[in-house]
Amino acid sequence: MELKNYFYSFPSAIPIHICDKIIQHGKDLKNYEAQAFVKGINEKNLNGKNEKDLKKIRNSHIVWMNDLWLYKLILPFVNSANENAGWNFEWDWSESCQFTIYRPGQHYTWHCDSSDAPYQSTDKNFMGKTRKLSVTLSLSDECEYEGGKLEFDLKNVANNKKQNIMECTEILPKGSLVVFPSFVWHRVKPVKTGTRYSLVIWNIGYPFK
Repeated sequence: MELKNYFYSFPSAIPIHICDKIIQHGKDLKNYEAQAFVKGINEKNLNGKNEKDLKKIRNSHIVWMNDLWLYKLILPFVNSANENAGWNFEWDWSESCQFTIYRPGQHYTWHCDSSDAPYQSTDKNFMGKTRKLSVTLSLSDECEYEGGKLEFDLKNVANNKKQNIMECTEILPKGSLVVFPSFVWHRVKPVKTGTRYSLVIWNIGYPFK
């Protein structure tokens, strides 16, 4: 799919005190710092080998949030990006908010958020739908950690077999958001020092026609 914009950003859009409020809220939750998993490796089948494989792909900690005020805060930016970037994707539901913690050595290698097949679920809000728009809110300022860069690889969406890596510097200031199609490949490079906090929401709808 040819895109005019591979991501759309809102630098320093969320006030710093709100970012701090989200961080504290995450730390107060019961399951704060749960292990983050990937498709095929989860809590049920985790063993020594799987854990080693998992950490090669993804090494971070998360906690889930479903607070209405978070959606009211962030979703207007998703709608604005969807229109202003010229995507105009049809979507009608949002998944749980993922509060993510990256400490030194932690990372998430190349991946895309969308799946090959729509959700199979008894929940009518998910059944038959797929991830279409991803949004990341940076809760840490660039001076609070080293490394942990968000990068996009545009080779798949640009029909180019060679890697075409773009660093998303727009998200570095605390309170910045970036919205992008969920099929765009991206990664978070290893954090070297400090802690990188972020909030991610996946927004879903029926498959593209």
